[in-house]
Formats: sequence, C-alpha cells, structure tokens
Amino acid sequence: MTELTAVAKYVHYWWPHIPAWISALFFFVLVTCLNLGNVKFYGESEFWLAIIKVAAVIAMIVFGLYLLLTAGNDSIASFSNLWQHGGFFPHGFSGLFYMLAFLMFAFGGIELIGMTAAEAENPEKSIPQAINQVIFRILVFYVASLAIIMSLIPWNQLDLGGLDKSPFVMIFSQLGIGWAAHLLNFIILTAALSVYNSGMYANSRMLYGLAVQGHASKIFTKVSKQGVPTPAVIFSSILIFGCVLLNYFIPEEALSYLMYMAVAALVLNWAIISFTHLKFKRAMKLENKVAKFPALISPLSNYIVLIFIGMILYIMWTQGFEKSVILIPIWITFMFGLYKFLSWKKAL
Repeated sequence: MTELTAVAKYVHYWWPHIPAWISALFFFVLVTCLNLGNVKFYGESEFWLAIIKVAAVIAMIVFGLYLLLTAGNDSIASFSNLWQHGGFFPHGFSGLFYMLAFLMFAFGGIELIGMTAAEAENPEKSIPQAINQVIFRILVFYVASLAIIMSLIPWNQLDLGGLDKSPFVMIFSQLGIGWAAHLLNFIILTAALSVYNSGMYANSRMLYGLAVQGHASKIFTKVSKQGVPTPAVIFSSILIFGCVLLNYFIPEEALSYLMYMAVAALVLNWAIISFTHLKFKRAMKLENKVAKFPALISPLSNYIVLIFIGMILYIMWTQGFEKSVILIPIWITFMFGLYKFLSWKKAL
C-alpha cells in the first residue's frame, strides 16, 4: 500500500493537477491485472522492472561520480562534503539512533528471501547465496548511492520538500539537470511498482499456502488454468483498495498513515520470525536434526534481534510513531482471537 501511494506522489511530480487517488487507482488496476494474468508474463514483467531499478541506481552512481570528477573549483559538488559542514554526525550520535526506525522501513522486505525457499530448485545453495549477497547490495545500492548524494550537495543545503519526494530526483533538480531528474523520477516510479508487484505476488501466494495447510478458507486453494491463485489475488486486491480510498479521503496524510502501518507490520513480522526460529531450533535439537544452513551465533542472534526490536519500539514511541506502536497489540489481539475462533470451529 505504501508503494502504491508513493507511485501516486511520483506521478504528482509531473502532473500536480492529477489527484493522488486517480494515479493510485490506475496502477492498482494495472498491477492486479498483471497478477491475474499468466505467471510467465508476471515473471517477465517483474524481471524487467527489477532490471530497470538496478540499472537506474548504478547509472545514478556512475553519473554522480562523473559530476564529482569533472566539477570545477566553483562547484558545490565535492567529496569533501562528506566530512565538512560539521563532519559525520553533525548533531551527535542521537541523530543516527533516532533514525533507526526509518532505516528499518527502508530494509523492509528482506525477510521475503525466506519465502522463496519453497519455490527454489536448490534452496540449500541459492538461499545462502541470496542472504550473503544482501550485504554487498546494501553497500552498493544504499551506502554508495547515499555517499554520492551527500557529495553532490552539502547536507545543510538540501531541500527535499518532505518525505513524498525522492532525494535522487530533487538533488538533480537542484543541480539544474532537469532531464536527469525526470528520468530518475520515471525509474524510481518503476522501482516502486516493482516492490508493489512483488508484494501482491507474495501476499496471494502466502494466502494460498495458508489455505492449503488448512489455516485459511478453502476457496483460496483454487487456481486458474494458468496456475494463478485467482481468489487469493482478488482478496489481496480488495484489501489493497483501501489505499485508494485513503488517497481519496485524506491525500495529504495517506503516506504517513501507511508508513505507520508498514513499520508496525515490520516490527511484528521480524519479532515473530525471530521467536519462531527459536522454537524451530529447539524442536530440531530434540529430534537430533542439524540445519544445512545454520544461523550465525544462534540462538544468541535471535535474542539480539529481539532486543533491537525493543529498542526500535522505544524510538517509535518517542519520535512520533506512537500510532504504529499502538497498532501492534491491537493486531496481535485480533489475530489471537481469530486463531482461537478457527481452532474452536475446527474442533466442532
């Protein structure tokens, strides 16, 4: 939902007169149709969206390096911007500490690597490789790109205009390179669509898997001739349509509310994954089984993650994300009540 709203904001960069809900509705219908179509067509579309996303970041880094290396003496673009104007942590370490909740939002989705294990041909080999590549990709696509951004313009001269605008686009716009700003806005729009497309796919397949295991309605086990779990896709789309309604009724606040929900979901998901992994390892130990890809310093790593999540909750509560924190126990109570109801119904 957050990505769908972000796409509407990127369209607004070109056509500010188009209401956000119209853009959101258009891409909502487009992605839903993609997911209802042939699985092969979905895979190809996602492949090209991902290629555009990766190529864009690499091109931005290369072009940014070119601007830095060819900058004249009177240019504000310089590698020295990384350590001048107050240096690292100009407002102290607390700035980094309180930004951890936003950083967590940026890395949301990494946990989906585990979901691909069920469909991977050789998960013992491919999943460890994918996990190990995450660190390299973070260094290239996050650290390197941000280093270029902060080198092109001093941090204290940035005018990003709020969370609803891409820093990549706004920096090139401020530098007077309009064509690069427009090109990047298009590429970032496709990147957001790629994330939304992947999320729709993951949601429908997860719902289908729950139905197969007997934890959801049997109607979600039905698949089309093309192998698409159509009822699961339609149900996911109905829920996501709430994003379009938010953009219609509260367009200015829609992105903030969706971020609250997204961060709450991330905190809850990662906590459940860590806790479940602890239980899983104990069960394996009782059965004298050994994991083919053991987690690093487990079970200590699980407790470290849980402590970190507790710290994130504290940051969220003190930095304006109280609504996200309040949503977590409400959602847990709802899910626990639903679980008890389904267990009671099954026992009848």
